Amino acid sequence: METALFWPAGLTLLLAIGALSDVKDRRLPNWLSLILLIYGLAHGFYLADWSGLAWHGLHALVALIVGMPLFAMKWFGGGDVKFYTGAAAYFAIGDALDMLLWVSLLGAALMVGWIILRRFIGKSKSPITGNHALFPYGVAIMAGTTALSWAKSPFF
Repeated sequence: METALFWPAGLTLLLAIGALSDVKDRRLPNWLSLILLIYGLAHGFYLADWSGLAWHGLHALVALIVGMPLFAMKWFGGGDVKFYTGAAAYFAIGDALDMLLWVSLLGAALMVGWIILRRFIGKSKSPITGNHALFPYGVAIMAGTTALSWAKSPFF
């Protein structure tokens, strides 16, 4: 039972580090995305040996392939694509749409909250300027992925 708690807790910690980095510095470090990828693949291997590793790896690969054109079109930042790819490795390919849905819905809700907060603070009083005025999508990736990981855990 303790092992079942270890996996979503570790993922939550790694994602929180990324979200805080995205809010504070507007960067999602490559080393963190790589650790997320390795952690997710290890989780897949833990669940189902080599087949689990393959299904989790396939999800990460699909996330990267879909994310690359989004980055090329400047719809998402490169750090966001790599961070999402690393987080995607935690789930098998069968959970890809669930992850996308959780990240999208919570991302939309958080973005609305971000906009309301910016309006409430007032642009003239806000320390959030320039690139920092944009919503840090690492927060949405953290929220959606964390919610899905705990929803799939045996505790809920």
